[in-house]
Formats: sequence, structure tokens, C-alpha cells
Amino acid sequence: MRPQARSILPLLIPALAVALVAAAPQARDSHALLSSDHRLLPRDGDHDHAHGHHAQPLLELNETELLSSHSPTPPSYWTIDLVDFAPDEPRYPGLMALHVLCMCLAFFGALPIGIALRSVKHAWRGFTVPLFYGLCALGLAASALYKKLTPDMYEGSRHGSQGYGWLFFAVALSALDLVAGVARLVSYVKSVHSGEERFSFKGSWNTVILGRDSHHPADKAEYTNLVAEPAELDDIELKTRDIEDCEPVPLHVRRSRTLEPIRTVFDASEDEHPEAGEWANDDAPHGSPRSAVSERTIFGNHSPRHSDDTLHDLVGHTISFPSGIKTKKSVLKKIGRVAFATAERVLVFAGFMQVLTGIVTYTGGCRGNYLNGCLAHLIKGGIFWCYGLVTFARYLGSFSELGWAWNRAPANEYPTAEFVESAVIFFYGITNTWMERFGAQPGDPYTTKQVQHISIAVMFWFAGLVGMGIESKTVRRWLASGSTAAVPAARLSQEAVAEPPSYSASFNPFPALCIGVTGAAMSAHFQTYLFQVQIHMLWGYLLTGFAVLRCLTYFFLWLGPPRSILPSRPPTEALGAFFLACGGLMFMFSTEELTIAAMRQGHDDVMMFLNVGVAITCLAFCWTLGIVAFKGWLKSHTHKAVKFHSSA
Repeated sequence: MRPQARSILPLLIPALAVALVAAAPQARDSHALLSSDHRLLPRDGDHDHAHGHHAQPLLELNETELLSSHSPTPPSYWTIDLVDFAPDEPRYPGLMALHVLCMCLAFFGALPIGIALRSVKHAWRGFTVPLFYGLCALGLAASALYKKLTPDMYEGSRHGSQGYGWLFFAVALSALDLVAGVARLVSYVKSVHSGEERFSFKGSWNTVILGRDSHHPADKAEYTNLVAEPAELDDIELKTRDIEDCEPVPLHVRRSRTLEPIRTVFDASEDEHPEAGEWANDDAPHGSPRSAVSERTIFGNHSPRHSDDTLHDLVGHTISFPSGIKTKKSVLKKIGRVAFATAERVLVFAGFMQVLTGIVTYTGGCRGNYLNGCLAHLIKGGIFWCYGLVTFARYLGSFSELGWAWNRAPANEYPTAEFVESAVIFFYGITNTWMERFGAQPGDPYTTKQVQHISIAVMFWFAGLVGMGIESKTVRRWLASGSTAAVPAARLSQEAVAEPPSYSASFNPFPALCIGVTGAAMSAHFQTYLFQVQIHMLWGYLLTGFAVLRCLTYFFLWLGPPRSILPSRPPTEALGAFFLACGGLMFMFSTEELTIAAMRQGHDDVMMFLNVGVAITCLAFCWTLGIVAFKGWLKSHTHKAVKFHSSA
């Protein structure tokens, strides 16, 4: 900077301050502005209360003003069972407690355990299905008896009809599973009659009941040297070429290297005999059965322990397929397995939805003018809550086979987690853009509140679209064409362009940007009462904290991109998942009806709300850890153990 500029700059700052003070209106002018009705109009659409732009949030509940816009709170199942209990009138809250217990055990106990057992085709998975339906039957019986003995306190409730709809969906999935079992039985009987299979109780159990392909054509003796034997599998290690048997390398040196595909110690045989895989697979029908060991080779993965829980097949191994294997039928089967596995997991989230509607029905909430605001808080807060639990599951190692656990993907044929997040954000925004006008009459002007929420939905719409575009490999190639076009054609024909290490992972900030901006905006959302303002600020800060922590995850992973297929478990993701889930829960707690009920009961304490939210979030995280750990334990007992070495 020049000496003249250094001498002038200190004089500009005081001059600017004096100019701002001189331009500010005088005190009497400000009072005149506040008193002139034609200059400042009341804020429109703010919770139906006539507070102006400069109105301060109220400290105490104004029942008179509240009753002018909302009907009195009617009695509910909660009040007649526990609050206004009359000794001369028999009540049966125990039946409702039994209903809640049985349905929670069914949807959050038997169902996820059954999904985990199905993922490894365990023999016990068949017992979880009758256990699930048995718990559901007991819960429905308790609910039916409770309704028979208790007057209807919530007219027009949809909790029961939605619950039966989800149970019908579960029955449909079970019927599809039964049809698949019958198809396996017919196929097995045909193979026995044709002489392709030899009947045995164990073989029929594995093939028909468990769905395992336990009988395979055999290999002749001349193929024995082409596969790995048990002694060799005991020494298997997952390695990358650049860290195998080498000294620790500084970070800046490792970042400058070109990443190469992950391979196992068996890849050497593939390099030496590239045609052996197709030759061994093409020559299938021979005499003796294959061992489970010989199936876990580079020539194919036909293991009876193969899992379908990961929504895809044949990952984690470098496999050579003959050109005729990938037929249309196999693609349809793969799509069917993906759809079935996704539908099973949707039932768990449907159980959470039923919990919310059940609480609303039992406590008598979301009626009258409260309905639209209640639905908005429960739906959006529930999405953030589930998003937080899935993020924590990713931190623990779920979806690592897809490369979604902050690891290097074993296969590059699947979309990134950021693409899925951006797609969900896009769908959320494009639907909520039009839902914000629910309840408005045709021709009604847009209120301030509607513009606030619609603008957030539009941000989700287009930011999600940008996020999906960034994650597209085709778009990335287009964006890189400017630099590759500058390379002379002679050089391009001789050598390939090296990708930077950051290309091995996704660093897409737009999902975090959407959530962070939403949290920052909603923390400044206008509310009638101070307690409501504080609750909105609380969950807004929590969502913003998630966005900051997600950006820190990208920062540290950009410095050192993941080089292993194992989950890296960045601690910022564990904290971010907690902030996101807890923020979603506080979002649901901030409904106008709940905050007003807390003020009426003298429970309008922010610390109490936060502590309850933190406790419930910790409980949900323990449940998530238990399910993910149980699934990992099953896989560790049904798949060959693999040794790992340090890459530090």
C-alpha cells in the first residue's frame, strides 16, 4: 500500500462515522415515524396476531387475544385418562400403554432385527416375521379394546387408518417374499427331477427357505490352482498399491499422487492371467460341488452367504463377467431387490410417523386453526430428525459399500451420498413451494409468512438441483473440458490426464448450505411470545451448527481424501448428526400449540425443552448404534474374516 493511502485511511473512518450519525433521524422524527399509520403498516400474516413491525415479543400469555383467533382446547384422551381423572368413571390407560409398547417393539425391534438378519440370509430371519405380526396383533387388540371402553375424544383421526395402511403394505411385502419362496421351491424341485441337483434336507433348506444358492456346478481338478484355498484366505489383506510395504509418507506427498484402484492380494493372479476368469466361468458344468472358498475369488461371487441388504450385488471384489451374464433378467432382479430392500426400510420410518400421529391423537393436538402449522412443524422437523439418524448411521459405517461412510467406494457405479441428499432436498423444495399456500383462498395476497417459507422452499429447489448437477459425472466432465481442451491433441493421444486426489471424494456444500441457511433464517423468525422466539432460535442454531460441522468435515477430508474402503468416521460428522437430529426434534417441539400449552402449565423453560430433546436424541442414537452393530456382528460371523494393516 502506498504511503499516501496509509495516511488517508485513518481519516476516512472517523469521517464515515460522523456522516452516518448526521444522516440518522432525530429522536422526535423516529417517534413521528412510529406514530404515523400511513408510513408503517402492521405485519401481515404473523400468527393471526396484530403486532406491528416494531412490536416486542410478549412475556406472558394473553388468553383473551389467543381465544380471539383459536378455539378453546377441547378435552383429549390424555386429559380424561391422567389429568382430569374421575374416580367414578373407569379409565384404561394401561391398554393404551400396552398398545404403544407392542407397536414400538414391532416397528423398532422385530422389524429392524429382521432386516439385519435378512441381509445375511440368516436362518433366524424367518422367525422375526411372525414375531412382528404377533406384536402388531397384540397391539391392535389392545387399541381396539381401549376404543371400545373409552369415548371418542378425537373426531376425524387418521392415526388408525394410516396404521392399517402401513400394515397392509407390510403384508404385501411378506406376500412378495412368499411368492419368491414358492418360485425357489418350484425351481429346486425341477432341478432335482432333471438331475442337476441332488436332494438333501440342508440343500433344500438353504435354497428354498433361506434363498441361498448352495448348489453350484463343480470345477474340475485342473482348476484347483486358479482359486484361493482356506490357508490363503486367512492371510488376505485389503491394500492399495501406493501404501503396500512402504514407509510413512508425508501428507503433501500423498496428496500429489494419482490414486489407483483398490485391489486385494489376489489381483496379482488376475494381472498374470487376464483370461483365466472368463475361461473358468465359461466352463461351469462339471462334477463336484464348489467350496464356499472357491466362490469368493476374482472369478465370481456365488457365495451362499452373499448379502442383499446393501441394495446392490457384488461389491467389494474385482470381478470379471462374461459378456452374456448381464442380461435384462438379471437387471430386473437387481432392481427388484433394491426396491424390496428400500420398501422394508421405509416401514421403519413409517413407524416413526405413526408415533407422531399417535401422540397428536392421544393428546388432542393439531385441531382447528393449529392444523397447518402443526403439520408443517411435524413433517419438516421429522425429516431433519430422520436425516440426523441416517447421518449418524453413515458415521458408524452404514452404506460403506456404496462409499457413503466417508470412505473410498469399493465400486464407482453408484451415486454419491451428496447426490442423494441433493435429490431429497430438491424434491422437498419442489413440493413445499406449493404447499405453503394451503389454507389460503384464491386471490388472497401473499403474506409475509408465506413469502418467508416459499423463498426457503425455492432455495431448497434450486440448491438441490445445483447439488445434483455437481455430483453428475457427465457435468463434471463438461466442467473439466476447458482445461483438457487446452492440452495439445498430440499429448492427449499419448498420456491420460491425472486426476487430483480430491476427485476421489465428494465435496458438495449445497446440502449443508440449505440446512444452515434454514437454521439461520428460522432463528430470526418472528413469534408472538418470547418463549416461542427462544425455542425457534434454539433449533435454528442447532441446524446451523450441523452445516458448520459438515463444512469442517469437507475441509479435513479435502486435506486428506479417504484412501481406504473402511469407514473413516470423522468426529465432526458425529457431532453434526447429533445437532441435526436434536434440531429436528426441537423443530417439532416449537409448534405453537405445544409452546402455548407449556406456558399455561408453567413449563416454558428453554433448558427443560433442550434437555428433553437431548435425552431423546441420545436414546435414538443408542438404538441406531445397536442396530448397526448387530448387523455388523452378523456379517462378521457369516463372512470370512479379513486382516487389515495400518496405513499411517
